Amino acid sequence: MAVDFAQDPEVLALADRTRWLVKDTVLDAEKASSGVLTGDEGEAVRGKLQQAAKDAGVFAPHVSAEYGGHGLDMRGRAPVFEEAGYSLLGPLALNIAAPDEGNMHMLERIASPEQRERYLRPLATGAVRSCFAMTEPAPGAGADPAALTTHAAQAAGGWVLNGRKWFITGADGAAYAICMARTSGAPGDRGGATMFFVDADNPGMRMVRHIETLDESLYGGHCELVFDDCFVPDDAVLGEVDRGFEYAQVRLGPARLTHCMRWLGIARRAQDIALERANERRLFGSRLAELGMAQQMIADNEIDIAAARALILRACWEIDLDQPSAQSVSIAKTFTAEAVYRTVDRALQLCGSLGVSGDVPLSRFLREVRPFRIYDGPSETHRWAIAKRAAKQARTAADA
Repeated sequence: MAVDFAQDPEVLALADRTRWLVKDTVLDAEKASSGVLTGDEGEAVRGKLQQAAKDAGVFAPHVSAEYGGHGLDMRGRAPVFEEAGYSLLGPLALNIAAPDEGNMHMLERIASPEQRERYLRPLATGAVRSCFAMTEPAPGAGADPAALTTHAAQAAGGWVLNGRKWFITGADGAAYAICMARTSGAPGDRGGATMFFVDADNPGMRMVRHIETLDESLYGGHCELVFDDCFVPDDAVLGEVDRGFEYAQVRLGPARLTHCMRWLGIARRAQDIALERANERRLFGSRLAELGMAQQMIADNEIDIAAARALILRACWEIDLDQPSAQSVSIAKTFTAEAVYRTVDRALQLCGSLGVSGDVPLSRFLREVRPFRIYDGPSETHRWAIAKRAAKQARTAADA
């Protein structure tokens, strides 16, 4: 079957409106805040940006029309998310930032009708935020989710959760957490996890601290949470008991790709900054853009951006057709995470001392994109999985 990367005119129009929203409104907010929003002032900016996105008709492009969105498939999301990602605050404006975007995707597919009304609808409208509590301090769940140690035990009318989570993005100010806890088996077992809704006012869940990190732009920070005899009722179970790892794949594959889409926007922005500087900067008797080593960096950036975009679209196409996509997602995530970093790094190098300064946002971008080689699965873990699948496929072909 041929791979069709052509986009519908409606998608292209949505991407175009997103581009203008970012340039006319969002970039000014980013410049004023360096892309970092916190506290009441940050919440006020979030509200203004999201209202601007609603006024522009680009808000929540990924959720269905039933919840106020445009119902874009994965392929349709790619150009829109990339345009939003041109600014650190663009995804927040469109309500497609992590972790909310991934949670919305999962809730539309797994939550009960009652849960969708209670948890998805306010999230899709931007009335609340959420977080996804899976990652734990070592030796708990991280690159290997099966190491899950947080435990949920049945009690009268519900469940009691105990455990510690960390690097929970967006937890500060979230209205609820979706917590992954083990309901059967032991750490290391590949099954036995369940997802639970935990409301922010639950006395059994508390935030211990904000974790100081290289990146700062993800709204609500990266936090450490403790679940201490945290009781939740039976209707807090998301989906079915013991199917949490299965449900996580519904979320994680698409979320890895949407991360790639957003960061590709920042790579494009970095390249645009570098190109502007290379065309205006004169030294050694010519423009910087006319010097061979500068041209190589410019060309390598163009290659990395184009290759990442193609890999993202291929993986999106497989997901949209409900084909096996794990290999393509891992390849796209690994390549894009590293290509985006290379692109920002080269752009900074091309700009020289200007790139290191705060006069352009390249040094901020470098700090923001570096952790993506760890978040959503380290590059090394994805390479291990890619190699395992390739070797298995070769064995299968040889035995046929």
